[in-house]
Formats: sequence, structure tokens, C-alpha cells
Amino acid sequence: MAQISANKVVTITYDLSVTDENQEKVLVESAEADAPMVFLFGQSGLPEEFEHQLSGKQTGEPFSFSLTPEQAYGDYDQQAVVEIPKNVFEIDGQLDSEMLQVGNFLPMADNQGHHMQGKVMEISDNAVKMDFNHPLAGMVMHFDGTVADVREATQEEMDHGHVHGEGGHQH
Repeated sequence: MAQISANKVVTITYDLSVTDENQEKVLVESAEADAPMVFLFGQSGLPEEFEHQLSGKQTGEPFSFSLTPEQAYGDYDQQAVVEIPKNVFEIDGQLDSEMLQVGNFLPMADNQGHHMQGKVMEISDNAVKMDFNHPLAGMVMHFDGTVADVREATQEEMDHGHVHGEGGHQH
């Protein structure tokens, strides 16, 4: 039976809970058998400690672990909340009011061309307050799940750095 290690395609099901302000676990995401998480181990872009906790596990093996903010997406950074002039969101002089709504995540790029996601927090007459923190920044994350499958990555998957086929990237 294959063990999770570098360049393996890993399929997992899990429940992700976070610790709220009352120190209670709150379920925020589930990856069920009909829509599991599939990733290329060692090239996933997931937190290093997440992969470390799964390393060596085999198909059918359960897992349960927690990640602190330092091990995952860092502390919440107030400086990542910024006001952007509203006209930046205009296309041909018009605002897309469906796109520009509080709570929406928008793809953005900084002035160096780095791509990021920002959450619309507030819209005023002249500006849009955006939060560029990862949605799980500052949170302790608790994973409970099962390794559904482990297989060798194809050469093409290793060359491209991501999974192809079912559950992965389609070209």
C-alpha cells in the first residue's frame, strides 16, 4: 500500500473546524467522498505543517491534528486591510455592482503584479475597504479526516506541479 510522500497524488476527506472566540470548535469546511481534496504532495502550496502531519500515512488511515496560526496562514494582519479608490474597480467607466458587494472575494494584483484575493469589507462613496488576509489567518485549525487514496504522480503532473484528471486540474 502506498504511503504519502513527495510526488504522490493524495486524496483526503476531512472536516475543518476553527476555534472561535469562546474557544469552541466551529465547523467551517468539509471535503466529503463525493468531492474530496486532491493534491500533489510536496507541491501543493498548502502549509508545510499540514503536509508534515499527513506524511507517511496510507490509504484508509484516519488523521486528526491542529495547526496554529504560525503553522498555517499566520496571524491576522491589520495592515492587510486597505482602502482602495473606488474608481480602480471601474471597467470602461462603469462599476460592476454585482461583483463589488460586501463579502465577495475579488482577484486583484498589486503594483508589482503579484496576484492575490481580497475580500470586500465595506464600500463608501469614494473607496472600497479590502481585506487581503487569508480567510483562515489568525485561526487555530483542526482537521479530522481519512486518507482516501495515495498514488504515484504522473510525469506530466510532476512537470506541471499539480494533479490532472478527476479531482485535479483539467487542461
